[in-house]
Amino acid sequence: MNEMKKAELVFIPSPGMGHLVSSVELAKFLIEREEQLSITVLIMKLPFDTNIISYRNSLSASSSSRIRFLELIKEEPSSQLTFSHSFLFQFIDNHKSCVKEVLAEISNSVSSDLSGIVIDMFCTSFIDVANEFGVPCYIFYTSGAAMLGLVFHLQSLRDDLKQDLRRYENSDVHLAVPTYINPVPAKVLPPGLFDKEGIGDIILNQVRRFKETKGIIVNTFLQLESHAIHALSNDKTVQPVYAVGPVLNLKGSNSQNQETEMIMKWLDLQPECSVVFLCFGSRGSFDGDQVKEIAHALECSGYRFVWSLRRPPPKETFEFPGEYENQDEVLPEGFLPRTAAVGKVIGWAPQAAVLSHPAVGGFVSHCGWNSILESVWCGVPVATWPLYAEQQTNAFLMVKDLATAVEIKIDFRKDLLLGVSSETLTANVIERGIKHLMDPENEIREKVKEIKEKSRLTLNEGGSSYASLKCFLEDVINSIP
Repeated sequence: MNEMKKAELVFIPSPGMGHLVSSVELAKFLIEREEQLSITVLIMKLPFDTNIISYRNSLSASSSSRIRFLELIKEEPSSQLTFSHSFLFQFIDNHKSCVKEVLAEISNSVSSDLSGIVIDMFCTSFIDVANEFGVPCYIFYTSGAAMLGLVFHLQSLRDDLKQDLRRYENSDVHLAVPTYINPVPAKVLPPGLFDKEGIGDIILNQVRRFKETKGIIVNTFLQLESHAIHALSNDKTVQPVYAVGPVLNLKGSNSQNQETEMIMKWLDLQPECSVVFLCFGSRGSFDGDQVKEIAHALECSGYRFVWSLRRPPPKETFEFPGEYENQDEVLPEGFLPRTAAVGKVIGWAPQAAVLSHPAVGGFVSHCGWNSILESVWCGVPVATWPLYAEQQTNAFLMVKDLATAVEIKIDFRKDLLLGVSSETLTANVIERGIKHLMDPENEIREKVKEIKEKSRLTLNEGGSSYASLKCFLEDVINSIP
């Protein structure tokens, strides 16, 4: 490679912290491994996402000089955007001209060669922009390899076999999908597939375009999803898949506030593996009736707990959950004083820090992929309570295929826009799941401990993710004219 010029990759994550954080951590991995590489991360900020700015500012202060962050400013009033399930895709597409401007600037640079763009799985409209500039395009798939295989399978059912996938809604059918060991129940398919606005078609149109790219980077690792990764490798219709995970931001936010310090000090006083941690992601919240059932379950279980309790956003908005000024308004009367000695009800939680603490012995989770990887890294068993997107399918994978989680519920679902849940889980069901999770004799504990050790080794020299990352970097560097 020309010694005077650096190779430059442009990362375009979807809006939202989960996707942005994974992309930034992957960018850090890459520049640590290749000194001739620089990376520009393009940030699309949703009108209501206030966390992005503080996160970006913390990155600018702490990241390498070879990673720069550019916020894409789209001159369009948010009132012109229709708040619907297709909002995200509309919002992303509206940034095409901004992306072109950035790529043009890099292409004309005398100090670097534009060697490719790495786009999030929801950003396939930018493949057209990469083609205009004649540069390779790669997908960064921020969920797992099994899920990647599932969406390819569903896209093939629709496009090649001409199936109407709505036939599977509320059906008892089980699908044989190559990337899963067990047949996948239709009831755990992503709810968006059956959306009346045609979101399923939008998603599968995105998936169809994956095959126009040069490769797919997946945030997983061979020892976690060996069956799925081998199935993808053996599929001649799928381009190279690079399993480079676990890609995690274990430091979390740089802001160590008073509440975080209080939680960590409280955990320091608890016995090892004695605390159950309940946290449902950046969009996780429940209505008052469900909150009361969780509270009753925790109190009856007798276990120590840390519970991240968030206030639901206004219905029919895409806003994130907020904090309660007074938690008593939603919790059963007297719950906080009765449980003060054994539990902490908090707002936003420093998830990675809590999971890393030796006192934590179980994690009641929405099964977002980042959360699954964090639980694996920290060796904490999971009880599944999925809410939206592909979380039901992740829960099925963990419980049935990988045997690294217990089930509270696998097919629970919540409509993000309407704020409506498919059901209210009773305290008995939740308590039973927590007791199974926290049982010291539970057979999954040993398995989770084994995978924890493997998750640490895979990123080191000689590990499978280390090798996969090397293959990707060689492909990028070799593609420079």
